[in-house]
Amino acid sequence: MLLPKTLKTVLKKYKLGDTASWKAAQEKSEKMNKGFEETLINDGIVNETDLYEKTGEYLQVPYIGLKGKEIKKEILNLIPGPVAGAHQVVAFDKEKNELKLAMADPTDIQTIEFLRRKTGLEPKVFITSPGDLKEALHRYHAELEDDLRVVQDSTKGEVVAGGDLKKAAEEIPTINIVNSILEHAVYEGASDIHIEPAEKELVVRYRIDGVLKAVMTLPKNVQNGLIARIKILSNLKIDEHMAPQDGRFKVQIQDEKMAFRVSIIPVYDGEKIVMRLLHEGAKPLTLDQLGFLDGPKKLVEAAIKKPYGMILVTGPTGSGKTTTLYSILGILNQPDVNISTIEDPIEYRIQGVNQSQINPKVGFTFASGLRSFLRQDPNIIMVGEIRDQETAEISIHAAMTGHLVLSTLHTNDAPTTLPRLVDMGVPPFLVAYTTNIVVAQRLVRKICPFCKKEYYLDKSVASELGRVFDVKKISALFKDNLPKDYKTEGSDVEKIAFFKGEGCNRCGQTGYKGRVGIYEILEIDEELIKMINAHATADDIKKYAREHGMITMLEDGLVKAKMGTTAIAEVLRVTKE
Repeated sequence: MLLPKTLKTVLKKYKLGDTASWKAAQEKSEKMNKGFEETLINDGIVNETDLYEKTGEYLQVPYIGLKGKEIKKEILNLIPGPVAGAHQVVAFDKEKNELKLAMADPTDIQTIEFLRRKTGLEPKVFITSPGDLKEALHRYHAELEDDLRVVQDSTKGEVVAGGDLKKAAEEIPTINIVNSILEHAVYEGASDIHIEPAEKELVVRYRIDGVLKAVMTLPKNVQNGLIARIKILSNLKIDEHMAPQDGRFKVQIQDEKMAFRVSIIPVYDGEKIVMRLLHEGAKPLTLDQLGFLDGPKKLVEAAIKKPYGMILVTGPTGSGKTTTLYSILGILNQPDVNISTIEDPIEYRIQGVNQSQINPKVGFTFASGLRSFLRQDPNIIMVGEIRDQETAEISIHAAMTGHLVLSTLHTNDAPTTLPRLVDMGVPPFLVAYTTNIVVAQRLVRKICPFCKKEYYLDKSVASELGRVFDVKKISALFKDNLPKDYKTEGSDVEKIAFFKGEGCNRCGQTGYKGRVGIYEILEIDEELIKMINAHATADDIKKYAREHGMITMLEDGLVKAKMGTTAIAEVLRVTKE
C-alpha cells in the first residue's frame, strides 16, 4: 500500500478520478474501517495498474508487471518466503551482483537496506501493484504444496508406520517441509513452534510475541514422517511413541545459527512436538533494551554492584525472567570474577561464564549442584529457579557467605516473593538479611512502529482502566516517571493521547511487533527487614513499598503506553489477575 501523502499527490497530479469521488471513497473507507486506497480500487474509481504505473512515474521508479512473468526458482528463493511476505517484496531477476526487486512501496528504505545486507547484492528497485505482488508471493506456497503432493503420492494417502519411518524421514519432500516450518518460524520471529496432531490433520502454530498463531495445516499422512525427521535431527528414538522425549538440534538459517530445544509428548492423535527457538549468537540485552525506566534501572544497577546478597526475578512462565538474568550476567561478566550458573536447561551460551545443566537422573539437581559450586570459588552464582526448600536454603546461605546469587521464583508480584520464601521453610531473618532486591515482571507486546497512530481512550476502556487504577493519580504518575520531553495532559484519561497499531503487512495485521518488559521493583531497606522478621504479610509489604515510591507493573505499563511503546489494552491484558 502507498503512503497516504504519496497516494493523494498521485491522484491529483495525474487526475485519477475527481474530488467528489475521492471524498465519497474517503467517507466510505472510514465508515467500513477499510483503507482509502483499497476502497478507490474496489469501487472502480482508480485502476490498480494505472495507479502504480503513475506512482512509479512520480517517484521515478520503473514499473514491472509480474502477472504471468516467469521467475526462476533460485532467484525467487534469494529472499525467503516469510521475509518476502512480511516486507512485501519479491526478487524477480538477477544480473551479476544486482538483484531486481519488485515492491508495492519502493520508498521502504529499511527493507531495501536489510536485503542489501542479507543477500550481499545491490538492489535495483521496481514498483509493482499489490495484486501482482500477491500472485508472485503465492509461488512460495506453491513450492510447499508441491512437496506435500509428493509426500501424499508416496504414501498413497496412508499414514506411514513401522520400519518405513526412517525412509520417510529422509525423503527430500519431508526434509523440505520441516525446513520450511523452521525457516518460517525464524523469519516470523517466533519463540516456539507447536506441531499438533488432530484426528484428520496436523496443525502447525507459532508463538509470536507471546501469542499463539495457526500458520499451516498439513495432511495427516505427512505426520509420522515429519515427526520422525525431527526425532532424527534431535537424536531421539524414532520408534518410541508412548513416552515423552526431550532433545536439541542446531541449524544455520541464512547467516544465523539457531538452536531448537525439542519436547515430544504422546497425545490422543499421535505425538505433539514443541520446539523452542534459541538464537545461538544472541548477545545479552542491556537494561535499556529490556525496557527499564530510569528509576527502576538505577535500583537494579545499585543492587548488582553489591558484592553479596540475592537478586530475585519473579513472574509466571514465559515472562522473560531468564532473559533478565542473562542481561544482568552480561553486565557482571568481567575477567576478574568467577561466574557459575546451574540451569534447566541452558538457553543461551555466554562466553566466560561456567554454565551447568541439571540432570536429575544422575542426582545433579539445583541443590546438589549448588553445593558443588560453593567449592568452585565463585563470586557470582545464578540458580535457574528456586523450586524447593533445600535449593532456597543453600542459595540464601551462599548469599550470606559473600556470594552474589541470582535466581527466579514463580510469584505474581514482588511483595509476595518474600513471604513465599518463608512459606518454603526458610527462616524470616535469613530472607530479610540476604535479599537485596526483587524484580517482578511481565512481557507486553510493542506497538508496530510502521502503523502506530495516536488516539484517545473511549469510555469502555477508560472505565476498565478505572477499575484497576485510580485515574486521578495518572497525571502525577506520568510527571514522576516520564522523560522530561513528554507532555502530560491532566487527569482526565479520555483527554490523554495514547497510541495503538492499526495493523500492516510488517506486523501481520496485529498492530504489534516485538515485546518489552514491564517491571515492579522491591528494594529491601532496614524497615522492610524488620517487617519480614515480624512475619509481615504480602499486603503489608506492598503497602509499605507503595508508600515509599515503588511503582507497580500496571503503572510501569501505563508509563510505557503514554510513551508509545505499548498499548493500554496490552497492559491491561497482561496485568489482569
